[in-house]
Amino acid sequence: MSKELDLADIQGNVIRAYGRFGYPQARYFFLNIQNAAAGRQFINALFPHVTSAIRWKSPVPGQDYPGEERIDRPDVTLNIGFSYAGLEALELPTRTLKAMPSEFIDGMKKRSYILSDVGINGHNNWDDIWKNNHGTNRVHIWISMNALVDFEQLQDGKFKMKGDLAARTKWLEKLIAQFTYKDEDGKTRPGIKILSGHGKEGTSFQQAAALIKNRDGRDEISAEEHFGFRDGIGDPVFEGQFTKTVEQTRVKGRGKIMPNGSWAPLETGEFLLGHPDESQELPVDFLPPEISRNGTFMAYRKLHENVAGFETYIATTAKVFARVMGMDEAEAAETLKAKMIGRWSDGTPLVKADTEARRKQFREAYERDLKLAKDGYQAAMLAKDEEKAAIYGAQISEIKQRETDFKYADDFGGIKCPYASHLRRGNARDMLDPQVALGPDASGKVPQAGNGSALNKRRRILRRGLPYGSAKKGAKKSDDDQGIIFMAVCASLFRQFEFLQQQWMQYGLDFQAGNDTCPVIGHRDENFPTKFVIPSDPQGDKPPFICSDIPPLVTTKGGEYFFIPGMTALRMIAMGIVDPT
Repeated sequence: MSKELDLADIQGNVIRAYGRFGYPQARYFFLNIQNAAAGRQFINALFPHVTSAIRWKSPVPGQDYPGEERIDRPDVTLNIGFSYAGLEALELPTRTLKAMPSEFIDGMKKRSYILSDVGINGHNNWDDIWKNNHGTNRVHIWISMNALVDFEQLQDGKFKMKGDLAARTKWLEKLIAQFTYKDEDGKTRPGIKILSGHGKEGTSFQQAAALIKNRDGRDEISAEEHFGFRDGIGDPVFEGQFTKTVEQTRVKGRGKIMPNGSWAPLETGEFLLGHPDESQELPVDFLPPEISRNGTFMAYRKLHENVAGFETYIATTAKVFARVMGMDEAEAAETLKAKMIGRWSDGTPLVKADTEARRKQFREAYERDLKLAKDGYQAAMLAKDEEKAAIYGAQISEIKQRETDFKYADDFGGIKCPYASHLRRGNARDMLDPQVALGPDASGKVPQAGNGSALNKRRRILRRGLPYGSAKKGAKKSDDDQGIIFMAVCASLFRQFEFLQQQWMQYGLDFQAGNDTCPVIGHRDENFPTKFVIPSDPQGDKPPFICSDIPPLVTTKGGEYFFIPGMTALRMIAMGIVDPT
């Protein structure tokens, strides 16, 4: 039986990646607290509108699970988090504040050398809101809103939004204006203010939206980012996040590998405070413990994607790669991209299909089988045959897991998926297990992981967020304002997010890549050019290929660390009743 969580006490954005649940548009607001009492009053007024993790009713009649509490989907979700400075501004007790993790107390700006926010990623190149993140412009509160699409009402093949972000923004502005205070001279002052300075236009909120693709005259929400890759396929699964049935359909490739080779969900405490983590310890507890329970931390980062630079580099390098490998330039370009990422742009993992021909074979079988299963499911639902519907539903889940259910013991040496690719760095799976690292035995077989994914399972993060900027394919200039709003949710910013960023993305020793950074999101320094090695197959006749002088592809434009409290803690903060004694 999967762990039962108090979903009503957890904020909804922790459990759900809203973009995958029909919420393709978002706005992120950042507030400064001018007066502690007014700030608490504002949070108290906002509290009833905060979206919890209670499960939503299924849009398909009869698909809810008996005995489970389900609520209607909100047209617009709303969630809230606080920087350390924000909790100080709300006058939380010193004893409570001192018990918080040092990296959270520092804030993102002070962790620049750990995060490689130097040089082209340095604070001087960030958006104005983050450059001016001090004094009366200090970021104290993060508020997110995601709008629901109306899938049933297409207007000339175009989506109609059910949620109205513009109207909700006006509502928030009006609410904030209600909370004022009197200064020492008796003058009425705003108690809260929305901070401006996002992007080149300096807007008062950060807009983000999933890319929309039109297929056969109908809009579809795309899971792609601006480089053209499907994103977020392997997001972790942890205990209690889903019902047992859904958990079983998603855990392969997304959970942890057990010593017997099976997959299991990660411990809840890797992502939620107040629950045991993979070491069977409770993550950091604040004083009082109620403040931390069911809360978590989030690293918010605005990441600019140099689409023009990426496409130019791939096109140029593909000419040489094509000659060396004996393939046409179009195939060479797609292969180069796949090798850098670790997946083909359509989501097919290289471990399962390492050539264009195998990718096509994998994808054709995947799409064919998925369509047959979906057609069978729909027919069974129309016929009200629940037994057949359950069978087809299981088939759909099994087919979808083909994209995630793989291990790196099957690709020892990184011949299919290079060691230094983005995918292997971000989720090492079983490749760091000592038995796998020893390589093939006398019979030529690579041993399976004896301790599963023990080293990797302490470094996972939940990925939230959406692309920002123009949805048009291919930017013309390297400074076109588009990229990803990246939000990493985890119980320990230091052990999970910062470790991934510093040790696995910016330093390649664990992946036999020396000082070479991640080929996609790695930091670039003009004095230390970065390369990326595509190894050769010992059984083949082609040499290794070195991608040299890779330009900066992803750069930081701002960010901060936030604490996302549980609902009980949020109410305590709003009421000013946090008592560490």
